[in-house]
Amino acid sequence: MRFRLLTWPILIGTALPGAVAEAAPRDPTGVWLVQDRRARVRVEKCGPAQDQLCAFVVWLPSGDKNPTVDANNPDPKKATRPILGHQIMLGLKAEDDRYEGLIYNADDGRSYDVTVWLERPGNLKVKGCLLSFLCSTETWTSVSDVATGQLTAATGAPGGPTPDPEWAVKPSPAGAPGRDAKPRL
Repeated sequence: MRFRLLTWPILIGTALPGAVAEAAPRDPTGVWLVQDRRARVRVEKCGPAQDQLCAFVVWLPSGDKNPTVDANNPDPKKATRPILGHQIMLGLKAEDDRYEGLIYNADDGRSYDVTVWLERPGNLKVKGCLLSFLCSTETWTSVSDVATGQLTAATGAPGGPTPDPEWAVKPSPAGAPGRDAKPRL
């Protein structure tokens, strides 16, 4: 919440330092069950400074109507990649009390503008927009158990999700691990 000192003159002299500053978004990292229960998504820090968010599909129910490969992707090279382990949020950046960026939808092979925020503990709001006025918001629920078939290993490790190349950890020139990935959306 922003205090506007010009519209609230009584606060002049009584506002605490920092009261005018923007609210930082609450940390939405963790595993979330999507609203239609067709997937679990792991949200984690990413980017060179670990100040952005990325998300990966870490579980799909067996026997469901979920696609197993990214068949609707317009890039033929990506149309055969598995959905399980796939990165769907790419480098969301903090904006006021939310994170904003892009989300990929394997159901139609398109990327959408997305805003995510914690409305309250255990509930992640995910608002996807085709245009600024064509939006839909879902509520994802935090889960702490591990479902059968869920990927639990670290991102990029065997048994874990696979980051898109532009978000993968890359070795530094000296050969030591580093985070110098540059996003290419």
